[in-house]
Amino acid sequence: MNWIDIGHIDDIPLRGARVVKTPMGCIGLFRTAEGEVFAASDRCPHQGGPLSEGIVHGQSVTCPLHNWVFDLNTGEAQGADEGRIETYPVQIENGRILICETVLGKRRAA
Repeated sequence: MNWIDIGHIDDIPLRGARVVKTPMGCIGLFRTAEGEVFAASDRCPHQGGPLSEGIVHGQSVTCPLHNWVFDLNTGEAQGADEGRIETYPVQIENGRILICETVLGKRRAA
């Protein structure tokens, strides 16, 4: 797998998010209170809400529009809600966030 550097981990606040624009659409980068970073679709499948504006708690994010909760490991909606968001592989090296090149359509993030 080839990896592309998309920013420093400190660019994302703890329990916060940042959006990366790609040829495939917007990807949310979510940072947990423990400093873990997850990458997932920024769009809620329910009403299209921007998940990067939601609340990050544990390893989940809650949609700001209708409170749907998604597991950032699997993308699955939790609780009674049905739905799923895409998740993408990321890794951290020397404080830099790396995402798989194929996720970005073999182009650099905007």
